[in-house]
Amino acid sequence: MIYSTPPMSEQDAAVLEDIHGLRAKLAYHLRTPRRWEGSLRRNMLARAIRGSNSIEGYHVEIDDAAAALDDEDPLSADRTTFAEIRGYRQALGYVLAMASGPHFALDSSTIRSLHYMMLSHALDKSPGQYRNGPIYVHDGSTGTTVYEGPGAEAVPGLMEEFMADLNRDSKIDPLIRGAMAHLNLVMIHAFRDGNGRMARALQTLVLSRGGITEPAFSSIEEWLGRNTDDYYRVLKIIGQGSWQPENDASLWVAFNLRAHHIQAQTLDRRLVEAQSTWQALDDLMRDHGLPERIATELYDATVGFRIRRASYVKRAEVEERTATRDLARLADLGLLTAVGQTKGRHYVAGPLLRTLRADVVSNRPTIDDPYPWIHAALHTNARTVPNVSS
Repeated sequence: MIYSTPPMSEQDAAVLEDIHGLRAKLAYHLRTPRRWEGSLRRNMLARAIRGSNSIEGYHVEIDDAAAALDDEDPLSADRTTFAEIRGYRQALGYVLAMASGPHFALDSSTIRSLHYMMLSHALDKSPGQYRNGPIYVHDGSTGTTVYEGPGAEAVPGLMEEFMADLNRDSKIDPLIRGAMAHLNLVMIHAFRDGNGRMARALQTLVLSRGGITEPAFSSIEEWLGRNTDDYYRVLKIIGQGSWQPENDASLWVAFNLRAHHIQAQTLDRRLVEAQSTWQALDDLMRDHGLPERIATELYDATVGFRIRRASYVKRAEVEERTATRDLARLADLGLLTAVGQTKGRHYVAGPLLRTLRADVVSNRPTIDDPYPWIHAALHTNARTVPNVSS
C-alpha cells in the first residue's frame, strides 16, 4: 500500500484552475521566441537547482548553480557542495531532456539510474542502490528523530507498486500526480541519501510526462527552497513519525498547489520584469554605443549574477583581449564593478545597473496567497506530532 490521492476540495479545484490559467498565459508568451527567453530559462533552472539543494544544506550562489548548467567551475562554492550541485544538475537535465519523449520508460531502474547520476561522485552513499538498513530523518535544529522509513526489506516491493501506480492511466491532474509522486518517494525513503532531491526531481519528471508546458518553468523547487521549514512541517504532519500510507494527504496536496500558484505568479512577474529590463538595457547600450554581444552579460549582472571574463569569452565567442576590453569599458561606464584580482576577478552590477534594477522592481505586484490559512495550520499541527525519539 502507498499513499493514495485524496479527493480535492472546492478550494483545491479553484486554485488548480487558477494555476492552469497562469500557465496558459506563460505558454502564450513563450510561443513567441524572444532573445531574453534563454537567459530567463537558465535563471529559472539555476534557481530550481539551488532551491532543491539548499533544503539539504548545500547552499550556493545563484551564479554557481548556473555554472553547473554551463559546465563551468564555481566562483565560491566548495568542492563538496559543487559536486552535489553538479550531480543534481545532471539528473534534472536528464529529466527535462528525456521524460516527455515517446520512448521514455519510467520504472524502478529509471529511478535508480537517476539516483546514480545524482550521487555518482559519492560512492560511499551507494548511488543507484536501495538502502539495506533502517533510515531515520532528523530535525537539524533539535537533533530529534522525526521520521522512520519503512523497513529495508519492504522497499523493493513498495517501489514496484509505486512505479505501477505512476504508469497507470489516470485522469488525475499532473500537478496532483506530481505532488503524490513526490510524497510517496520521500516517504518510502528508498536510498541512503538524496531521497528529498530525488523526490523533487521526480515531481518535475511527472509534470513533463503529464504534458505541462515548459516543466523547467513549472518546477516548485525554488519555492520549496525558500520555504524549507514549512516543507518539513507538512511532511512531519502527513507522516506522523513513520511509514503510514493510510494517512490523509489532503494537506500535502493543498501545500503543493499553493507552491505552484505562488511560483506561477512569481514567474509571471519575472517575465514582465525581464522584458522591461531588456528594454532598458537596449536604451543604455544605444546611448553608449555598446555592442549587442554584451547584452546577456549586462542582463545577468542586473539580476544578480557575477560576471566572469572566461564565461563571457565562451558565450560571446570573442577573443580574450576583446572580452577584457569590453568588461573594462563597462566598468568605466559604471555599468559593472570589478571585484577581486587576477584569477578570482569578476564583475557585479555597477551603480547604473543597480538603479535600473530598482526602477524595474519598484512597481512589483504583491503575491496573492491562495491558501492564507496554511502557514498557521502547519505551525499549529506540527507541534502536536510527537518525535519518534521522544
